[in-house]
Amino acid sequence: MPDHELSSVLEAVRACTRCVADLPLGPKPIIQASASARILIIGQAPGTKAHESGCPWNDQSGNRLREWTGLAEAEFYDESKVAIVPAGLCYPGAIPGGGDKPPVPACAPLWHARILPLLTNVWLTLLVGLHAQKLYLKGGRSLTELVRQHPQSSPVIPLPHPSWRGVGWMRKNAWFESESLPMLRKRIEEALR
Repeated sequence: MPDHELSSVLEAVRACTRCVADLPLGPKPIIQASASARILIIGQAPGTKAHESGCPWNDQSGNRLREWTGLAEAEFYDESKVAIVPAGLCYPGAIPGGGDKPPVPACAPLWHARILPLLTNVWLTLLVGLHAQKLYLKGGRSLTELVRQHPQSSPVIPLPHPSWRGVGWMRKNAWFESESLPMLRKRIEEALR
C-alpha cells in the first residue's frame, strides 16, 4: 500500500505549479523516492544543472556528496535504496554575486508532510546544508556546531552543503574529513545492510 500511495503523491509533486511565480526557470520538481529506501537525503534545492537534467545532485556538489557518502553513482541514484527529497523541490533562482537563493519556503511544508511518512524503511537521514537542517533540527546552532556536536548514533546526520563554498569550511574544520566522513560512510553501510 505505501508504494501505491507514494506513487500517487509523487505524481502530484511532479505536477505541482504552486510556486510558479517564484521560480525563474519555471516549476520542475526534482525528487527521487521509493517506499523501500533506507537512506533519505534532504538537501536544499536543485541547482541549474539538476533543473536542466531532471536528475538530483547532478553537478559538482553531487560529485562531492557521493564522495563523502562513499556511494557509487549507481547506488546513489537507486531509488529503492536512496530517497532524495530536497527542502525546495524546484530550482529557486540565483543570488546576484553567486550561489542559489534559499528554497521556496512553501515547498517543504506542502510536500514533506505527505512524502516522508510514506518512506517507512528509512534508517538514516542526511540533512545537507543549513536550510535543510533548519527544517528539522532545533536550537539555532551554527552549521559547525550542528555537524560537530550531533550524536553519532542519531538516525539524522547534519552535513555541510558540498558546494564550492563548503571547501573553505572543510579547510577550517579538518575534523570533518578525518572524523565525520568515516563515521558517515560506516553509518551508510549499516543502513544499506
